[in-house]
Amino acid sequence: MLTRAPGKSTPSLHEHRVEAASPDVEKQYNLAPYVDADGGDYKARFPNIDEAKVIRKIDLRVVPVLCVLYLLAFLDRVNISNAAVFGLKQDLNLGGNEFNTALVVFFAPYVLFEIPSNALLKHFKPHVWLSLCMFLFGLITLLQGFTQNFSGLVATRFFLGVVESGVFPACFYLIAMWYKRAEAQKRYSFFFSSTTLAGGFGGLLASAIGKMDGLRGYRGWRWIFIIEGLVTCLVSAILYFAISDFPEEVTWLSAEEKEFVKARLYEDVGHSKRHDPLTVKSVFEVFKDWKIIVGGFMYFGLIVPAYSYAYFAPSIIQSLGNGMIRTQLLSVPPWACAFALAMITATLSDWLRLRFVFVLIPTAISLAGFIILLVVHDNNHLQYGALFLAAMGTYSAMPIIVCWFNTNLGGHHRRAVGTAFQVGFGNIGGIIAVFAFLAKDAPKYIPGYSICIAFIAVSVIANTVYFLGVSWENRRRDALQAQGAYDGLSQDEKKRMGDLNPDYRYFR
Repeated sequence: MLTRAPGKSTPSLHEHRVEAASPDVEKQYNLAPYVDADGGDYKARFPNIDEAKVIRKIDLRVVPVLCVLYLLAFLDRVNISNAAVFGLKQDLNLGGNEFNTALVVFFAPYVLFEIPSNALLKHFKPHVWLSLCMFLFGLITLLQGFTQNFSGLVATRFFLGVVESGVFPACFYLIAMWYKRAEAQKRYSFFFSSTTLAGGFGGLLASAIGKMDGLRGYRGWRWIFIIEGLVTCLVSAILYFAISDFPEEVTWLSAEEKEFVKARLYEDVGHSKRHDPLTVKSVFEVFKDWKIIVGGFMYFGLIVPAYSYAYFAPSIIQSLGNGMIRTQLLSVPPWACAFALAMITATLSDWLRLRFVFVLIPTAISLAGFIILLVVHDNNHLQYGALFLAAMGTYSAMPIIVCWFNTNLGGHHRRAVGTAFQVGFGNIGGIIAVFAFLAKDAPKYIPGYSICIAFIAVSVIANTVYFLGVSWENRRRDALQAQGAYDGLSQDEKKRMGDLNPDYRYFR
């Protein structure tokens, strides 16, 4: 939270004249007193703007479209787990750990191209870049339905990782450029919960498509890829016109509303540096901050149980004695409950303005689920119930972690690089996840569950370190501010520092 430093002198008359001549809202804003963002002096500067109406307009235009995009992206990524139940392994003669190898190939380019992709987002408008990525991953998913062997499957999974790498961090980055930190969590969780909707929708869709087994000579698993890939390609053409760009570039806001959106975000996080070039040097500057590295481990720890569940839950449910269609249907309820818990925790997190405690609570729920799965092997109902806990806890904590870290970063550069690193580094956990559950360990999967528990502990430690670190930094800045240590900095200089601004206070 931002507050004017005690005893800070008002700008001189000369400074007022210089700033008044500038059309830049971020410079103009310095003419107004620098007060608490909640108090909203920016509101006084725009008396004709109804903030609630503007937020409703943003809510309708920005988040739902990105939810559709990411729902289809996640569905195309994990529908291979549904395809495996319908005979993919047998038809492609996958033996040993070849199925796991095909899964892991996705993550190599997915991890490597996160930061370059976010850099490209600054050169291509979001609606162009994201809709292009969407068309390509839809096309590759469709082609996956025509693979004839292990090599073909590996090739399609590799290129799917390439084109999907830019979607998730770009969407999170774009959302962060529309909302203040105190109102972001519900929107982030709703967006992130596209994954839970995709998981549930994927199970229902696979149960229906599976009945097409043999149609025109194609097995049911091939139809899953073909139909879902085709739908993604068609929707990408629609989203080209529906995805919103950055606030200053959209056509559905008036000129005054655009200035209002920029001013409220400037009050909350400082100068956006939207048009400053992202260079190799500026990227390395971001990595000098220890919080960036810790942010990667916060997400990394939960990616392992998340992908373990997404890729292997259908196989685990099938191992409890269920048939193919029943397995797909039983995979839906845990995803639905995960969506409900994610939205409840997000709403409470925004209302109470707390992040850390709402990471710990769902993480504990996830941990309980995996511990039950580790130690209970003779009670199918309890094992199935534990899958609910694993999904609900994991997929409720993850969006809070990413939102907490992302919205604590100020400015385009730090958010672009920081978000891409967190998601890219975190997804290395996907490589671990796909080799955690091996066919030889079925049906108990003791190594897999043990690995998930261990990495949940890693995430808890990293989140605790981050919480203690930002709490200490807030107290340090309070003490230095009281001593007048930053009185030599102008308000414009401070604002341009983003979250490194000594007046800035991190969310905890």
